[in-house]
Amino acid sequence: MANTRTVWGRRRAGKYETGLWELREALWSRISELEALLKTKTEQGPPPSSAVQVLAEQAFRELEEARSALRHDHPRHLPAAHLAVAQTHFDVAHILMLRLSPLDDVRAMLPGLVSFIREQLPVSDERRVQVEEIALAVRTGGSLDGAQREVLVDAVAVARQGYLRENIRVRSFTRIVYGMSAALAVIAVLVAVFGGISPKTVPLCFNPEGIGVVCPTASAPQGQNPNPDGDVDDLYAMVASRWDYLVVEFVGLVAATVAAATSLRRIRGTSTPYNVPVALALLKLPTGALTAVLGLLLMRGEFVPGLRALDSSAQIIAWAVIFGYAQQLFTRVVDNQAQSVLNSVRGPNAVPSKPVREPQAPPA
Repeated sequence: MANTRTVWGRRRAGKYETGLWELREALWSRISELEALLKTKTEQGPPPSSAVQVLAEQAFRELEEARSALRHDHPRHLPAAHLAVAQTHFDVAHILMLRLSPLDDVRAMLPGLVSFIREQLPVSDERRVQVEEIALAVRTGGSLDGAQREVLVDAVAVARQGYLRENIRVRSFTRIVYGMSAALAVIAVLVAVFGGISPKTVPLCFNPEGIGVVCPTASAPQGQNPNPDGDVDDLYAMVASRWDYLVVEFVGLVAATVAAATSLRRIRGTSTPYNVPVALALLKLPTGALTAVLGLLLMRGEFVPGLRALDSSAQIIAWAVIFGYAQQLFTRVVDNQAQSVLNSVRGPNAVPSKPVREPQAPPA
């Protein structure tokens, strides 16, 4: 019956799944494994003491809470937030298992626990220093007592909290990038709409000497000016098209897409359920559309020395491509920050901020 409920719950979770399915299944399997270990420690051998029984019952409750979070069959969960909640309950259950396990079992698990503590706690952390001293004493033939286990359990709990905070930081950064992408996309759409409604207000046109007026989608010689006095603004108004801004933004968008695909080579993948590379790529798209427009406006205003006027529509489109790709200069800072945030979620392949030093045995 319990297995039937578990299978039903997992199928129902798949219906509402919003995070990475592989991570959910991996955590679900670890919950089952830890539950089996707890049952083995409490149901075999002599009856456990009342203190051990209390710890075991609370651990089983935490595992059930973790399963309930993984089902997340209610809409208030944020994407992938259920994984962090379930991981928190699982961590508490694991800490309780360390407290109720015999000291010999904890000693057998010591290498893995020390490795995790080294990944999450800095070298100067006093808890890590004490844990490494305990590990050195055990490796040299010493025994593990109750007080040392408390030090170890406390360090593991702090390390797990640090790992959770780093994952939450990744989620917060990803949501900020998504929000900025959406805001820039709205601005780009508004610019294209306003440029289509009133193309004569700020035309993306140039007036090269001896040629006339050149716009992204059309051009006209100076002789076609409807104003006999030769006012170039009238010729701008005649040649400017409602498609100019849209064409320039589209070209900048395409160039930014190429830049986004190229920049992904420097972003390593992440095991977190938050897709940082996709968020960065989406940020570049509206940024490229806007930098293409702004770059042409700067050239039209003679802001760039030596580039006062473009001679043809093809040149305007070519410079739109360059300015769209040049958004990489502005988003590179965000890329670097993203890599820093991903590196903060340490793991076996992460480069530690300081070299790991083995504790030295005290002099005899």
